[in-house]
Amino acid sequence: MGNTKSNFTVSASPRFRLLTDDQIYEIYLAALEVLERTGVDVFDEECVDLLASAGSHVEGKSRVRIPSHLVEDALKSAPKRVTLASRDGQRKVLLEGRNTYFGTGSDCPYIIDSFTGERRMFTKEDVGKAALICDYLPNLDFFMSVGLVSDVPTPVSDRHQFQAMLLNTVKPIIFTAHDESGMADIIEMAAIAAGGREKLRRNPCIALYAEPTSPLQHSQPALRKLLLAAQESIPVVYTPGHTGGGTAPVTLPSVLVVNNAEVLSGLVISQLRQKGAPFICGGLPTILDMKTAIFAYGAPEMHLGSAALAELAHFYRLPMFGTAGCSDAKVMDQQAAIESAFSCLMSALSGANLVHDTGYIEYGLTGSYEMMVMTNEIIAMVKRIIRGMEVNEESLALDVIARVGPGGNFIHEKHTLHHFRKEHWNPELMDRSSYGKWRQDGSKTLGQRANEKVKQILVEYHPKPLSPEQLKQIEAVITRAESRKK
Repeated sequence: MGNTKSNFTVSASPRFRLLTDDQIYEIYLAALEVLERTGVDVFDEECVDLLASAGSHVEGKSRVRIPSHLVEDALKSAPKRVTLASRDGQRKVLLEGRNTYFGTGSDCPYIIDSFTGERRMFTKEDVGKAALICDYLPNLDFFMSVGLVSDVPTPVSDRHQFQAMLLNTVKPIIFTAHDESGMADIIEMAAIAAGGREKLRRNPCIALYAEPTSPLQHSQPALRKLLLAAQESIPVVYTPGHTGGGTAPVTLPSVLVVNNAEVLSGLVISQLRQKGAPFICGGLPTILDMKTAIFAYGAPEMHLGSAALAELAHFYRLPMFGTAGCSDAKVMDQQAAIESAFSCLMSALSGANLVHDTGYIEYGLTGSYEMMVMTNEIIAMVKRIIRGMEVNEESLALDVIARVGPGGNFIHEKHTLHHFRKEHWNPELMDRSSYGKWRQDGSKTLGQRANEKVKQILVEYHPKPLSPEQLKQIEAVITRAESRKK
């Protein structure tokens, strides 16, 4: 079969499309109207001055109405791609186009203890264990802390949390900080691990996670961190979390409008502070469950809203921060598996770039190592689906079909030997054995196998260490921060 077709259309990977180009543009225009007519509250004097000097309209001390030309200028100056490196400087996460990378979330107050089954408060050791597990799992590409440490002094808990992350994974880290001072200390620790400030700026192994206060407010702590990130060329994820019917109107399009107004106003501030500052947009658009008043992570509206935000990010040509691998279930059970699988597939199909919250259960209150391990397997399956198929002379295999003929089999063919490892996805955690073999191996559920895998990783795996001198310098940053807070 010769390759002589003209104008032959090839589709190697499946995609999902929710909104038309006209609908995307209409939502964008609606967000611009909100910024011009309603405005946002900006609770930082320097940021208000930046916006006023650029032509925004300020009422009182904080209400700012932002003209659309400032948004358009910010969209032009913001980088269209953002790269995150591993701790040792290897550029691993290329946030551009429809590249999709998965990682954990941050700041759950509780953890399901893998050894006791108890739901308890997160500790610094737990964050370190989560980082180690993430470092091991091949389909998790970046790490967020999963939990909030509760066993160290609160004023410096962000530094301790980052230290536990930095020492236990080489993968890119998305971090949170209490305030500008905490963020400065975290940048210093990251620079020590990266080999200096210049290496960190050139190949950042960290990104800041910061949030506006919905609806339509920017707090001073968030803005101070946003400005520092722009100054230091540290990528920033600036992402709101909305509940339809709570912090935004109940309809999904209006949730998207409020979300984008907050993100775009944050982008304007970032670019006014430093043109070209790396900025990652996103959001967590879901519903306020009217029966329980929870922020619903497993709702289909979350998946639809996230897909729509990805399409808007593609329209802006900005990297997109998405959400997947999480559940409203209280333990890692069938509900958790269903909700995790749908969210991972939808995120990948929509082309979200930096997809977080793998390992969340109980609508973001509890972290689960088993959930991380199970979702790693789900992501592997999703990646195989997204890879799609190639249709060419080799994959059509007409000569092989002719050679084997009717009634034959293909198991001994060289074509099978050559292609089956690439063509067939092979699970590590899920069970495809016979019933008898499954019984012989202990009749274990997926949850039991995930728990065993967690324990195996924690006992056997050792992440790449930092040098003794780096460890000493990082500890000195923590000690200095604790002495300042006394």
